[in-house]
Amino acid sequence: MEVRREPLYGWVMVGLGALMTCMAVGAMFSLAVFLAPMAASTGWSRTAISSAMTLNFLAMGIGGFAWGTLSDRFGPRPVLLAGAVLLGLGLVLSARAASVWQFQVAWGIVVGGATGSFFAPMISVVSSWFERRRSLAVALVSVGVGVAPMTLSPFAAWLLSVTDWRHAELVLAALAWATLIPAAFFVRPAPQAGAASATGPTGRAAVPKDALPKALRSPQFVVLAATFFACCAAHSGPIFHTVSFAMGCGIPTMAAVTIYSMEGVGGLVGRVVFGLLGDRFGARRALVFGLLVQAIGAGAYMFASRLPDFYVVATVFGFAYGGVMPLYAVIARDYFGQHILASVFGAAALVSSLGMALGPWIGGWIFDTFHSYKLLYIGSFAVGLGAVGIALLFPRGPAGEPTPAAA
Repeated sequence: MEVRREPLYGWVMVGLGALMTCMAVGAMFSLAVFLAPMAASTGWSRTAISSAMTLNFLAMGIGGFAWGTLSDRFGPRPVLLAGAVLLGLGLVLSARAASVWQFQVAWGIVVGGATGSFFAPMISVVSSWFERRRSLAVALVSVGVGVAPMTLSPFAAWLLSVTDWRHAELVLAALAWATLIPAAFFVRPAPQAGAASATGPTGRAAVPKDALPKALRSPQFVVLAATFFACCAAHSGPIFHTVSFAMGCGIPTMAAVTIYSMEGVGGLVGRVVFGLLGDRFGARRALVFGLLVQAIGAGAYMFASRLPDFYVVATVFGFAYGGVMPLYAVIARDYFGQHILASVFGAAALVSSLGMALGPWIGGWIFDTFHSYKLLYIGSFAVGLGAVGIALLFPRGPAGEPTPAAA
């Protein structure tokens, strides 16, 4: 049976996804803005406070898989509502933390785990609304990730100018609840046309119990997850350490921070361009091209020494890594279909989060050992090329597009 589409409301779903990812990611990454005033106010070390971000990545990855599985089973709306409630609760608990370990649990685990509830369910449900423009639609959902540093971070900084960090986090909690909970009620899957026998008791498509285990053991998933891991391992180190590298080159702190903004601008453009490329030439081809550009961009940082140099490299680097990220979900749907997409993509994102956690730690070790970031960028270039090589292992059909995994 064919799926009846409602393109207009599909674009509404895209807007809801962008809003939710912007709010969730913006709240989580506002820790960078709170870091200095928190350390000054509490006496906690910056290392201890920053370790909450490591926990964020791990909790977001584990949570993404768990939330994605629940979304496939019960639908996206209850998952999104639960994530919205937990995100606000995590921010409230963080604001009331009396010790650094309480803060690490609240921010690192509760906020990180809640943030993972938005990506896989929203990307899965949005993909169910589109056929011809699926890559673009999924890419636009992730635009919220690029917009977050330009909206929530400045807002958090403004809050700190009028109040302390604890009250600022309470305001963010209220904002999260006020935006995410109502938005969740407008989320719905694309209408399906099919016989009642094809659906389970909840009205959702019946899924064989062994469908997900088979998918996670398939060569297609292994290549998908390995590519995702190497991609994130290649860009996480440069993302985290480039501001420090620029400051070491003599660039003032405030100017060095703007390098992130250039990466964000490049990422916004990249999401749209690679979404269009994925629709036109196929997601796999677009991914391979983007991974190659990402590797070159990561290596090019090694040759930057002046602010204009950093701006050029940051724009290209952000364009590539921002553009390729949504393509993994499109490829996952091509291989495994809609019925377990949130689970499969969540599992792949879990593997990728391990790559994200590696880059900052390895970069710090390289600098502490060699007193230079040069080897970080050389290593990121090499790992980036490795991601290209792994992506070339995707099975291809006669037209060069992914071949669905065996049921």
